[in-house]
Amino acid sequence: MKKLAIILIVILTISCSTKQQVDLIVTNGNVYTVNNDFDNAEAFAIKEGKFVEVGSNQDITSKYEASNMVDAKGKTIVPGFIDAHCHFFRMGLGEQRVKLEGTKSYNEIIERLLSFQKEKNLSFITGRGWDQNDWEIKKLPTKEKLDLVFPNTPVAIGRVDGHALLVNQAAINLTSLDENTFVEGGEIIKENGKLTGVILDKAMSLIWNVIPEATIEEATIALKDAERICLDFGLTTVDEAGLEKEIIQLIDSLQQAGELKIRVYAMARASKENLDYYLNKGIIKTNRLNVRSFKFVADGALGSRGATLREPYSDRAGHYGTLSNSFETLQETAKRIANSEYQMNTHAIGDSANHIVLNTYKDVLKGKNDRRWRVEHAQIVSPEDFPLFDNIMPSIQPTHATSDMYWAEDRVGSERIKNAYAYKDLLNVYGKVALGTDFPVEYVSPFYTFYAAVARQDLEGYPEKGYQMENALTREETLKGMTIWAAYSNFEEDEKGSIEAGKLADFIMLDKNIMKVPYNDIPNIKVEATYISGEKL
Repeated sequence: MKKLAIILIVILTISCSTKQQVDLIVTNGNVYTVNNDFDNAEAFAIKEGKFVEVGSNQDITSKYEASNMVDAKGKTIVPGFIDAHCHFFRMGLGEQRVKLEGTKSYNEIIERLLSFQKEKNLSFITGRGWDQNDWEIKKLPTKEKLDLVFPNTPVAIGRVDGHALLVNQAAINLTSLDENTFVEGGEIIKENGKLTGVILDKAMSLIWNVIPEATIEEATIALKDAERICLDFGLTTVDEAGLEKEIIQLIDSLQQAGELKIRVYAMARASKENLDYYLNKGIIKTNRLNVRSFKFVADGALGSRGATLREPYSDRAGHYGTLSNSFETLQETAKRIANSEYQMNTHAIGDSANHIVLNTYKDVLKGKNDRRWRVEHAQIVSPEDFPLFDNIMPSIQPTHATSDMYWAEDRVGSERIKNAYAYKDLLNVYGKVALGTDFPVEYVSPFYTFYAAVARQDLEGYPEKGYQMENALTREETLKGMTIWAAYSNFEEDEKGSIEAGKLADFIMLDKNIMKVPYNDIPNIKVEATYISGEKL
C-alpha cells in the first residue's frame, strides 16, 4: 500500500508538471473566434504573442498554466478590429489642427478658426471637417468671410471628404493660382469669372505645396495620438490609405523602437517617386508593418461633385465630375504594378471611375485571379459592372451610406441611387468585403461601421426601416469584414483576423455582445481591453 501511494504521488506530480507554461490564459469568455466555422469558445492560451490553443475552460486549464490569468467574466471577445481603409496619419495630424467636423454653418467655422488662432497664433491656419450638406444653405462656401477675418494670415481648410479645400486670398497669394489657372484632374471653382476660394481634388496641390510640412516631432506626435485613439476603439491593425515614403519609414522606426504598437498596412501613394522606390525595393514586411500596396486615386468625392459619373450630375447640369488622374496615367500605373508582387488599391466613387478602373484592372491582370487588387469605396456602380468584381475586392465603408443618404439621390437621381452603396451586391459577387471607416472622413469608431452595415441607419435611428436595406450586411458578415476578410484583403489571413492557434494574439474585450444586442445599442459599445500580441495596451 505504501508503495502504491508513492507511485500515485509520483504520477500526480508528473501529471501536474506536464502542464505547458504559457504567457497568458483567458477563461470564461464569450469568444467569437471568426474561424471557418465561426465557432464560439470559452478560453485560450497565449505564448510569445500568439494563440497556442483555443477551446473550453477545461481544455485550456487542464493543459496550460500561466502567471497571468484573466477571467473574462462572460464578456464578449472578438479578434482585434482591422480598419481596411483609413487615414491614420491624417487623423493624428488633425489633433494639431482646427477641427471643423459637425459645424452647422459657415459662421460657426469662422468662430472655431478665431478661437483656434487666438490660442495657437499660427502663421498658416489649417484644419478640416466642414460639410456644406450639414448647413441650412447647402452651397459650397466662398472666401469673402475668410478674407475679411484673416486678411493677412493664410487659411486652408479641408472639406470632410478630403477632396475640397476652402482657402483665403492670403493663401492664394503664396501660389501662382489665378482665374486662368487650369489643373488636369482638379477644378478651381469660379463665380462670374472670379475665384471663390474652393479648390477640388488635384488642384489642391497648388495649396498643399505652400503649407508648411509637419516636422518629425509633429509627425511623431500625430502617429502616437492616432494610435491612442485607435486602441481605445479596439483597432489593432489599420490600413493607411496613401502615405509618403518618409512617413512609412517613420512608422517603421517607431514600431522597431517599441514606441508604436499598432500594426499598419501601409499603402504608398502611387506617385512616380514611390513607384520607383518600392517596386525596386520589393515587399517590406515586419511583425507590425506591411508595405505591399499602392493607393491610386481615380476621381473625387460625391459630396463636392468631384466623383466621375457616366451621365451628368442630377443637380448640376452638364457636369460629370473629375478624373483625378488621366486614363493614360491609370493604365501606365496599373501595368507597372501588375508586373510586380504589389497590390493596387484605387479610390473610385463615381460609376464612370469604377467602370474605368475595373476594366483597366481586368486588362492588365489578364486572368491573374488572386492578386486581391482592391477598389476603395465602390460607391456608385453601373449594373453591368457588378460582375467585374468577381476577382476584384471591394473595400467599402458602411458609414458613407448613412452619412450621404440625405443628399446622395440629389446628386445622382432616383435610378442611379439604386446601385449606390450596394454592399450586399458587392459581397455576393466577390464573396468577401473589406470594411473600414475612411476616418477622419467619418468618425473613427468601428462600432459606427458595424451599426451602419447592419442597420443602415443614422445614430438617431433614421430612416425607421433602414436605408436601402436590401444591401445591409448580416452581423456575421460584418464581423468578418472587420476581421478575417480585412486581413485577407491585406494578404494576412494566415496570421491575423481570427482567434485560432498559431495566429497573432490580437483581440479585444467588449462590454456588450455585439452579435446579440439590439441595433441601437451597437454604437455605444465600449472596449474594455485591447490586446496586441497578447499585450494589454
